[in-house]
Amino acid sequence: MASEHAPKLYTVEEARALVPRLRVLLTALQVEKQQLDAALSALSELTPAMRANGHALAALQHERRITELTASMREKIMETTALDIEIKDLDAGLVDFFSLRDGRVVYLCWRVDEPTVAHWHELDTGFAGRRPL
Repeated sequence: MASEHAPKLYTVEEARALVPRLRVLLTALQVEKQQLDAALSALSELTPAMRANGHALAALQHERRITELTASMREKIMETTALDIEIKDLDAGLVDFFSLRDGRVVYLCWRVDEPTVAHWHELDTGFAGRRPL
């Protein structure tokens, strides 16, 4: 938890209400990450010799695309961070919400391919410790 303020503690209903918005954000982030990975890979294939031998424009195009994707992804990640929602695994579309359960702070856990928030886990157990609500 990088922020200095106390995190928002979500009820199950509040977390579930954010699922449609988060599904759009996470799906877009996943697509952009795939595009970013492809652009980085394509750029890395252009050796310094290739850049000097007629491929400078291709390198510049990849660099611009990488900058655009990085900025777009940063905005979406900042949006989730502002909501006190933690992205745990972007490739899996896994996020956690702070919540209160039996008097202690836990995570509500949701993955983008799940219909709703239906699991929770202790702060120190991670995905492997998920339990049904």
